[in-house]
Amino acid sequence: MGRKGEAIDFMKAITRLQISGLTHVRSGKVREIFDLGDRYLMVATDRISAFDVVLPNGIPDKGKILNQLSAFWFGELSHIVNNHLLTTDDNEVAAALGDRYDRDLLFGRCMIVKKCEPLLVECVARKYIAGSLYKDYLAAGGKEQDVRVHGIDFPKGLRLCEELPYPIFTPATKAQSGHDENIDFDSVIQIVGKETATKLKEKTLELFAFATNICNQADILLADTKFEFGMKNGEIILIDEALTPDSSRFWPKATYEVGKQQESLDKQFIRNYLETLDWDKTPPGPVLPERVVAESRERYIDIFKRITGRDPVL
Repeated sequence: MGRKGEAIDFMKAITRLQISGLTHVRSGKVREIFDLGDRYLMVATDRISAFDVVLPNGIPDKGKILNQLSAFWFGELSHIVNNHLLTTDDNEVAAALGDRYDRDLLFGRCMIVKKCEPLLVECVARKYIAGSLYKDYLAAGGKEQDVRVHGIDFPKGLRLCEELPYPIFTPATKAQSGHDENIDFDSVIQIVGKETATKLKEKTLELFAFATNICNQADILLADTKFEFGMKNGEIILIDEALTPDSSRFWPKATYEVGKQQESLDKQFIRNYLETLDWDKTPPGPVLPERVVAESRERYIDIFKRITGRDPVL
């Protein structure tokens, strides 16, 4: 069941789509990108990925929530760095597509964005040690001694989900398929050059600090998040998505407790379920049961409402 007794149509999830007459540029883990000439159309599907594997079934309405939440954050963060968003208005999308616009398929999940040159680095900011960073920390011997992980010094004995003294920049390679790989800052310099690498780090931490304050006002801990950037006319701009449950760890302040997995308002709930299965984290991924799909959908709706103060348009 959905909210207030609403029945969820689990077949409603849109995991594949085509738009006749438009050139398809590429498929991401969640988004489909189409060429509109001087602009791109970016459509957020209901696909869900975990451990960099796209799972067979999706989360109904997830793409709409991600699209609308990213639009909210692009607006909130635009004073720090420009972004690629031109419009999410469905009337403007329909006008751009003409008779190719299928409301049942596309409503609420489209962005028209600027074309740019993506920078092939995942820009991750963290305030708590969790996820892959905590695993790498333990593998380096962090329980017994001070360690250096991906070019950053950490004290010994940090516990799962412990708050770090200050936010850190932990970049990763941007994999088109397979697993992203954590890298150090020197590797970012090799990929994009020193000047651009320095700006990426500065902007990532500045965006993270501003978003942290907004989340704090909603009684949410922003544990970490991932940004992607591109170049447009020599300027670094924010692209893809921003501060969604797919790209961030959101924890309720009220239940935070160091040393254990946190109650999640993001897709960590799905990762935790998958960790209970006998699955080697390679394709094909397992089908999510209806219970997990329904609870995941509730989390996506909940985090949207907490951050924006309104309901998503579904």
